[in-house]
Amino acid sequence: MAISDRIKSSRTKKSDKEVLPTDYGHPGAPINRAHPFYFGFLATAGGLLALVVMRSLAAASQTFVLIIIALFLAMGLNPAVEALRSRGLTRTRAVTAIFLLVIIFVGLFAWLVIPPVVSQGAELINRAPSLLNDLKHNATINSLNTHYGIVDTMQEKLKSITKDGTLIVSAFGGVVGVGKTFLSGTFSTLTVLVLTLYFLTSLPTMIDLGIRLAPATRRDRISRLAHAIISRIGAFVGSQITISILASIFVLILASVLGLPSPVALGMIILVCGLIPLIGHFIGCSIVTIIALTQSVPTGLIAFVAYVLYVQIENYVITPRIMKKSLSVPGAVTIIAALLGSSLLGLVGALLAVPLAAAVILILEEVVYPRSDAT
Repeated sequence: MAISDRIKSSRTKKSDKEVLPTDYGHPGAPINRAHPFYFGFLATAGGLLALVVMRSLAAASQTFVLIIIALFLAMGLNPAVEALRSRGLTRTRAVTAIFLLVIIFVGLFAWLVIPPVVSQGAELINRAPSLLNDLKHNATINSLNTHYGIVDTMQEKLKSITKDGTLIVSAFGGVVGVGKTFLSGTFSTLTVLVLTLYFLTSLPTMIDLGIRLAPATRRDRISRLAHAIISRIGAFVGSQITISILASIFVLILASVLGLPSPVALGMIILVCGLIPLIGHFIGCSIVTIIALTQSVPTGLIAFVAYVLYVQIENYVITPRIMKKSLSVPGAVTIIAALLGSSLLGLVGALLAVPLAAAVILILEEVVYPRSDAT
Protein backbone atom coordinates (compact mmCIF):
# COMPACT_ATOMS: atom_id res chain seq x y z
CA MET A 1 0.00 0.00 0.00
CA ALA A 2 1.34 3.42 -0.89
CA ILE A 3 2.17 5.95 1.72
CA SER A 4 -0.58 8.29 0.51
CA ASP A 5 -3.19 5.53 0.80
CA ARG A 6 -2.06 4.78 4.36
CA ILE A 7 -2.40 8.44 5.30
CA LYS A 8 -5.91 8.62 3.82
CA SER A 9 -7.02 5.46 5.58
CA SER A 10 -5.67 6.69 8.93
CA ARG A 11 -7.46 10.01 8.52
CA THR A 12 -10.65 8.19 7.64
CA LYS A 13 -10.43 5.99 10.75
CA LYS A 14 -9.65 9.03 12.91
CA SER A 15 -12.56 11.01 11.53
CA ASP A 16 -14.88 8.06 12.09
CA LYS A 17 -13.86 7.94 15.73
CA GLU A 18 -14.44 11.72 16.19
CA VAL A 19 -18.00 11.66 14.88
CA LEU A 20 -20.29 12.54 17.82
CA PRO A 21 -23.66 10.90 18.27
CA THR A 22 -26.67 13.00 17.29
CA ASP A 23 -29.16 11.29 19.59
CA TYR A 24 -28.92 12.71 23.12
CA GLY A 25 -32.00 11.06 24.47
CA HIS A 26 -35.32 12.52 25.48
CA PRO A 27 -35.56 15.50 27.87
CA GLY A 28 -36.91 14.74 31.28
CA ALA A 29 -39.92 16.27 32.93
CA PRO A 30 -39.63 20.02 33.66
CA ILE A 31 -38.84 21.16 37.15
CA ASN A 32 -41.90 21.45 39.27
CA ARG A 33 -41.95 25.12 40.19
CA ALA A 34 -44.62 24.51 42.75
CA HIS A 35 -42.35 22.13 44.66
CA PRO A 36 -41.36 23.49 48.10
CA PHE A 37 -37.68 22.78 47.44
CA TYR A 38 -37.71 24.92 44.29
CA PHE A 39 -39.42 27.80 46.07
CA GLY A 40 -37.10 27.51 49.08
CA PHE A 41 -34.00 27.49 46.89
CA LEU A 42 -35.08 30.61 44.99
CA ALA A 43 -36.11 32.40 48.17
CA THR A 44 -32.80 31.56 49.86
CA ALA A 45 -30.77 32.63 46.82
CA GLY A 46 -32.75 35.87 46.56
CA GLY A 47 -32.31 36.60 50.26
CA LEU A 48 -28.57 35.96 50.10
CA LEU A 49 -28.26 38.18 47.02
CA ALA A 50 -30.22 40.97 48.71
CA LEU A 51 -28.05 40.65 51.83
CA VAL A 52 -24.84 40.88 49.77
CA VAL A 53 -26.15 43.91 47.89
CA MET A 54 -27.22 45.64 51.12
CA ARG A 55 -23.88 44.98 52.80
CA SER A 56 -22.05 46.26 49.73
CA LEU A 57 -24.13 49.43 49.66
CA ALA A 58 -23.61 49.93 53.39
CA ALA A 59 -19.85 49.53 53.00
CA ALA A 60 -19.84 52.13 50.21
CA SER A 61 -22.37 54.46 51.84
CA GLN A 62 -19.79 57.19 52.47
CA THR A 63 -18.80 57.15 48.80
CA PHE A 64 -22.43 57.39 47.72
CA VAL A 65 -22.91 60.36 50.04
CA LEU A 66 -19.95 62.18 48.46
CA ILE A 67 -21.26 61.41 44.97
CA ILE A 68 -24.74 62.70 45.82
CA ILE A 69 -23.36 65.89 47.35
CA ALA A 70 -21.11 66.50 44.32
CA LEU A 71 -23.98 65.88 41.88
CA PHE A 72 -26.22 68.19 43.90
CA LEU A 73 -23.60 70.95 43.86
CA ALA A 74 -23.04 70.47 40.13
CA MET A 75 -26.75 70.91 39.41
CA GLY A 76 -26.80 73.90 41.74
CA LEU A 77 -23.89 75.59 39.97
CA ASN A 78 -25.23 74.79 36.50
CA PRO A 79 -27.44 77.94 36.29
CA ALA A 80 -24.34 80.11 36.86
CA VAL A 81 -22.54 78.22 34.09
CA GLU A 82 -25.49 78.70 31.74
CA ALA A 83 -25.56 82.42 32.57
CA LEU A 84 -21.92 82.72 31.52
CA ARG A 85 -22.61 80.69 28.38
CA SER A 86 -25.36 83.13 27.44
CA ARG A 87 -22.67 85.83 27.39
CA GLY A 88 -20.71 84.01 24.71
CA LEU A 89 -18.37 81.77 26.72
CA THR A 90 -17.95 78.11 25.91
CA ARG A 91 -19.05 75.59 28.52
CA THR A 92 -15.46 74.66 29.33
CA ARG A 93 -14.51 78.28 30.01
CA ALA A 94 -17.69 78.92 31.96
CA VAL A 95 -17.11 75.85 34.14
CA THR A 96 -13.47 76.92 34.66
CA ALA A 97 -14.53 80.40 35.76
CA ILE A 98 -17.17 79.14 38.21
CA PHE A 99 -14.85 76.50 39.61
CA LEU A 100 -12.06 79.02 40.11
CA LEU A 101 -14.48 81.15 42.13
CA VAL A 102 -15.33 78.10 44.26
CA ILE A 103 -11.63 77.36 44.84
CA ILE A 104 -10.97 81.01 45.77
CA PHE A 105 -13.85 80.93 48.26
CA VAL A 106 -12.58 77.70 49.86
CA GLY A 107 -9.06 79.11 50.15
CA LEU A 108 -10.30 82.43 51.53
CA PHE A 109 -12.49 80.61 54.03
CA ALA A 110 -9.56 78.51 55.27
CA TRP A 111 -7.28 81.56 55.47
CA LEU A 112 -9.74 83.78 57.35
CA VAL A 113 -11.53 81.25 59.54
CA ILE A 114 -9.03 78.62 60.73
CA PRO A 115 -6.60 80.96 62.60
CA PRO A 116 -9.36 82.81 64.54
CA VAL A 117 -11.09 79.52 65.40
CA VAL A 118 -7.86 78.09 66.84
CA SER A 119 -7.01 81.27 68.77
CA GLN A 120 -10.56 81.78 70.07
CA GLY A 121 -10.76 78.12 71.07
CA ALA A 122 -7.57 78.41 73.10
CA GLU A 123 -8.78 81.66 74.67
CA LEU A 124 -12.11 80.10 75.59
CA ILE A 125 -10.39 77.16 77.27
CA ASN A 126 -8.21 79.55 79.28
CA ARG A 127 -11.14 81.75 80.33
CA ALA A 128 -13.65 78.95 80.97
CA PRO A 129 -13.04 78.78 84.77
CA SER A 130 -13.55 82.52 85.23
CA LEU A 131 -16.66 82.46 83.03
CA LEU A 132 -18.19 79.72 85.16
CA ASN A 133 -17.44 81.73 88.28
CA ASP A 134 -19.17 84.75 86.72
CA LEU A 135 -22.32 82.67 86.34
CA LYS A 136 -22.62 82.50 90.12
CA HIS A 137 -23.06 86.28 90.26
CA ASN A 138 -26.53 85.81 88.76
CA ALA A 139 -29.05 85.27 91.58
CA THR A 140 -31.17 82.73 89.66
CA ILE A 141 -28.20 80.69 88.48
CA ASN A 142 -26.61 80.84 91.93
CA SER A 143 -29.85 79.56 93.47
CA LEU A 144 -29.97 76.66 91.01
CA ASN A 145 -26.33 75.91 91.73
CA THR A 146 -27.00 75.90 95.47
CA HIS A 147 -29.81 73.36 95.15
CA TYR A 148 -28.53 71.23 92.25
CA GLY A 149 -24.81 72.01 91.96
CA ILE A 150 -24.98 72.67 88.20
CA VAL A 151 -22.10 75.15 87.99
CA ASP A 152 -19.98 73.19 90.47
CA THR A 153 -20.40 70.02 88.39
CA MET A 154 -19.39 71.90 85.24
CA GLN A 155 -16.33 73.32 87.00
CA GLU A 156 -15.22 69.89 88.19
CA LYS A 157 -15.72 68.41 84.74
CA LEU A 158 -13.77 71.25 83.17
CA LYS A 159 -10.87 70.79 85.60
CA SER A 160 -10.74 67.04 84.92
CA ILE A 161 -10.47 67.46 81.14
CA THR A 162 -8.19 70.51 81.03
CA LYS A 163 -5.74 69.83 83.82
CA ASP A 164 -3.29 68.21 81.39
CA GLY A 165 -4.10 70.51 78.47
CA THR A 166 -5.57 67.81 76.29
CA LEU A 167 -9.15 69.06 75.80
CA ILE A 168 -8.98 69.42 72.03
CA VAL A 169 -6.98 66.24 71.58
CA SER A 170 -9.28 64.16 73.77
CA ALA A 171 -12.35 65.51 71.96
CA PHE A 172 -11.17 63.83 68.77
CA GLY A 173 -9.98 60.61 70.39
CA GLY A 174 -6.31 61.38 70.89
CA VAL A 175 -3.53 62.50 68.61
CA VAL A 176 -4.27 59.73 66.13
CA GLY A 177 -7.92 60.76 66.10
CA VAL A 178 -7.01 64.37 65.31
CA GLY A 179 -4.86 63.21 62.40
CA LYS A 180 -7.57 60.91 61.07
CA THR A 181 -10.21 63.63 61.34
CA PHE A 182 -8.04 66.15 59.50
CA LEU A 183 -7.05 63.72 56.74
CA SER A 184 -10.60 62.42 56.33
CA GLY A 185 -12.03 65.92 56.10
CA THR A 186 -9.38 67.04 53.61
CA PHE A 187 -9.85 63.94 51.45
CA SER A 188 -13.64 64.28 51.46
CA THR A 189 -13.43 67.95 50.51
CA LEU A 190 -11.03 67.29 47.64
CA THR A 191 -13.16 64.37 46.45
CA VAL A 192 -16.32 66.47 46.40
CA LEU A 193 -14.53 69.29 44.55
CA VAL A 194 -13.13 66.96 41.89
CA LEU A 195 -16.43 65.12 41.41
CA THR A 196 -18.29 68.43 41.21
CA LEU A 197 -15.92 69.59 38.46
CA TYR A 198 -16.43 66.38 36.45
CA PHE A 199 -20.21 66.42 36.91
CA LEU A 200 -20.46 70.11 36.05
CA THR A 201 -18.42 69.62 32.87
CA SER A 202 -20.31 66.57 31.65
CA LEU A 203 -23.80 67.38 32.96
CA PRO A 204 -25.41 67.86 29.49
CA THR A 205 -23.90 64.58 28.28
CA MET A 206 -25.18 62.75 31.38
CA ILE A 207 -28.66 64.16 30.83
CA ASP A 208 -28.68 63.11 27.17
CA LEU A 209 -27.54 59.59 28.05
CA GLY A 210 -30.30 59.27 30.61
CA ILE A 211 -32.96 60.60 28.23
CA ARG A 212 -31.94 58.08 25.54
CA LEU A 213 -33.16 55.29 27.83
CA ALA A 214 -36.71 56.54 27.31
CA PRO A 215 -38.79 55.74 24.19
CA ALA A 216 -38.14 58.07 21.27
CA THR A 217 -41.70 59.42 21.27
CA ARG A 218 -41.36 60.64 24.87
CA ARG A 219 -37.80 61.95 24.87
CA ASP A 220 -38.74 65.55 24.10
CA ARG A 221 -41.17 65.80 27.01
CA ILE A 222 -38.83 63.97 29.39
CA SER A 223 -36.01 66.29 28.34
CA ARG A 224 -38.12 69.36 29.12
CA LEU A 225 -39.10 67.96 32.52
CA ALA A 226 -35.49 66.96 33.34
CA HIS A 227 -34.15 70.42 32.52
CA ALA A 228 -36.97 72.01 34.54
CA ILE A 229 -36.10 69.83 37.55
CA ILE A 230 -32.40 70.71 37.26
CA SER A 231 -33.27 74.40 37.02
CA ARG A 232 -35.35 74.10 40.18
CA ILE A 233 -32.46 72.47 42.00
CA GLY A 234 -30.26 75.35 40.85
CA ALA A 235 -32.88 77.80 42.09
CA PHE A 236 -32.90 76.06 45.47
CA VAL A 237 -29.11 76.31 45.77
CA GLY A 238 -29.24 79.97 44.76
CA SER A 239 -31.99 80.64 47.31
CA GLN A 240 -30.05 78.84 50.03
CA ILE A 241 -26.96 80.90 49.23
CA THR A 242 -29.04 84.10 49.41
CA ILE A 243 -30.43 83.10 52.82
CA SER A 244 -26.93 82.23 54.05
CA ILE A 245 -25.58 85.60 52.88
CA LEU A 246 -28.32 87.41 54.80
CA ALA A 247 -27.50 85.40 57.92
CA SER A 248 -23.77 86.11 57.57
CA ILE A 249 -24.45 89.85 57.18
CA PHE A 250 -26.57 89.77 60.34
CA VAL A 251 -23.83 88.00 62.30
CA LEU A 252 -21.21 90.39 60.91
CA ILE A 253 -23.24 93.37 62.18
CA LEU A 254 -23.97 91.65 65.50
CA ALA A 255 -20.31 90.80 66.05
CA SER A 256 -19.25 94.36 65.21
CA VAL A 257 -21.83 95.87 67.59
CA LEU A 258 -20.90 93.53 70.45
CA GLY A 259 -17.18 93.95 69.81
CA LEU A 260 -16.55 90.26 69.14
CA PRO A 261 -13.17 89.29 67.69
CA SER A 262 -12.82 88.45 63.97
CA PRO A 263 -16.31 89.48 62.80
CA VAL A 264 -15.46 88.74 59.15
CA ALA A 265 -14.41 85.20 60.02
CA LEU A 266 -17.61 84.75 62.02
CA GLY A 267 -19.65 85.94 59.06
CA MET A 268 -17.95 83.41 56.75
CA ILE A 269 -18.54 80.60 59.24
CA ILE A 270 -22.26 81.45 59.34
CA LEU A 271 -22.28 81.64 55.53
CA VAL A 272 -21.19 77.99 55.39
CA CYS A 273 -23.40 76.90 58.31
CA GLY A 274 -26.42 78.53 56.68
CA LEU A 275 -26.06 76.19 53.69
CA ILE A 276 -26.83 73.23 55.99
CA PRO A 277 -30.59 72.81 56.41
CA LEU A 278 -32.12 72.52 59.88
CA ILE A 279 -28.95 72.01 61.95
CA GLY A 280 -26.84 74.68 60.27
CA HIS A 281 -28.04 77.53 62.45
CA PHE A 282 -27.77 75.36 65.55
CA ILE A 283 -24.06 74.98 64.81
CA GLY A 284 -23.71 78.67 63.94
CA CYS A 285 -25.52 79.80 67.08
CA SER A 286 -23.29 77.60 69.22
CA ILE A 287 -20.14 79.06 67.64
CA VAL A 288 -21.30 82.67 67.98
CA THR A 289 -22.43 82.15 71.57
CA ILE A 290 -19.18 80.46 72.60
CA ILE A 291 -17.07 83.23 71.07
CA ALA A 292 -19.27 85.87 72.72
CA LEU A 293 -18.80 84.12 76.06
CA THR A 294 -15.06 84.73 75.76
CA GLN A 295 -15.86 88.42 76.28
CA SER A 296 -18.36 88.10 79.13
CA VAL A 297 -21.43 86.17 80.19
CA PRO A 298 -23.90 89.03 79.42
CA THR A 299 -22.38 89.40 75.94
CA GLY A 300 -22.86 85.69 75.36
CA LEU A 301 -26.51 85.84 76.46
CA ILE A 302 -27.19 88.85 74.21
CA ALA A 303 -25.59 87.12 71.23
CA PHE A 304 -27.57 83.94 71.88
CA VAL A 305 -30.93 85.73 72.18
CA ALA A 306 -30.28 87.90 69.12
CA TYR A 307 -29.28 84.93 67.00
CA VAL A 308 -32.30 82.88 68.09
CA LEU A 309 -34.64 85.78 67.24
CA TYR A 310 -33.06 86.13 63.80
CA VAL A 311 -33.43 82.39 63.14
CA GLN A 312 -37.14 82.58 63.95
CA ILE A 313 -37.56 85.49 61.52
CA GLU A 314 -35.62 83.59 58.87
CA ASN A 315 -37.59 80.36 59.33
CA TYR A 316 -41.06 81.90 59.27
CA VAL A 317 -40.61 85.01 57.09
CA ILE A 318 -37.51 84.97 54.88
CA THR A 319 -37.13 81.30 53.91
CA PRO A 320 -40.78 80.56 52.97
CA ARG A 321 -40.98 83.69 50.80
CA ILE A 322 -37.70 83.09 48.99
CA MET A 323 -38.35 79.37 48.49
CA LYS A 324 -41.91 79.97 47.30
CA LYS A 325 -40.76 82.64 44.85
CA SER A 326 -37.87 80.62 43.38
CA LEU A 327 -39.23 77.06 43.63
CA SER A 328 -43.01 77.58 43.69
CA VAL A 329 -43.12 75.40 46.80
CA PRO A 330 -45.44 76.35 49.69
CA GLY A 331 -43.71 77.24 52.93
CA ALA A 332 -45.32 74.38 54.85
CA VAL A 333 -44.14 71.88 52.22
CA THR A 334 -40.61 73.30 52.47
CA ILE A 335 -40.42 72.80 56.22
CA ILE A 336 -42.10 69.36 56.17
CA ALA A 337 -39.86 68.14 53.34
CA ALA A 338 -36.72 69.27 55.16
CA LEU A 339 -37.84 67.54 58.37
CA LEU A 340 -38.68 64.28 56.60
CA GLY A 341 -35.49 64.32 54.54
CA SER A 342 -33.27 64.89 57.55
CA SER A 343 -35.00 62.15 59.54
CA LEU A 344 -34.61 59.63 56.70
CA LEU A 345 -31.14 60.39 55.31
CA GLY A 346 -29.63 62.92 57.69
CA LEU A 347 -27.76 65.87 56.19
CA VAL A 348 -27.95 64.53 52.63
CA GLY A 349 -31.69 64.04 52.98
CA ALA A 350 -32.12 67.59 54.26
CA LEU A 351 -30.15 68.91 51.28
CA LEU A 352 -32.17 66.96 48.73
CA ALA A 353 -35.63 67.16 50.33
CA VAL A 354 -36.72 70.62 49.17
CA PRO A 355 -35.62 70.36 45.49
CA LEU A 356 -37.09 66.85 45.34
CA ALA A 357 -40.36 68.24 46.68
CA ALA A 358 -40.23 70.91 43.96
CA ALA A 359 -39.60 68.19 41.35
CA VAL A 360 -42.54 66.13 42.63
CA ILE A 361 -44.82 69.18 42.47
CA LEU A 362 -43.65 69.85 38.90
CA ILE A 363 -44.40 66.26 37.83
CA LEU A 364 -47.81 66.44 39.50
CA GLU A 365 -48.65 69.69 37.70
CA GLU A 366 -47.39 68.60 34.28
CA VAL A 367 -48.18 64.87 34.21
CA VAL A 368 -50.56 63.67 36.91
CA TYR A 369 -53.06 66.53 37.14
CA PRO A 370 -53.63 66.85 33.34
CA ARG A 371 -54.38 63.12 33.11
CA SER A 372 -56.77 63.36 36.05
CA ASP A 373 -58.53 66.37 34.52
CA ALA A 374 -58.87 64.58 31.17
CA THR A 375 -60.68 61.57 32.68
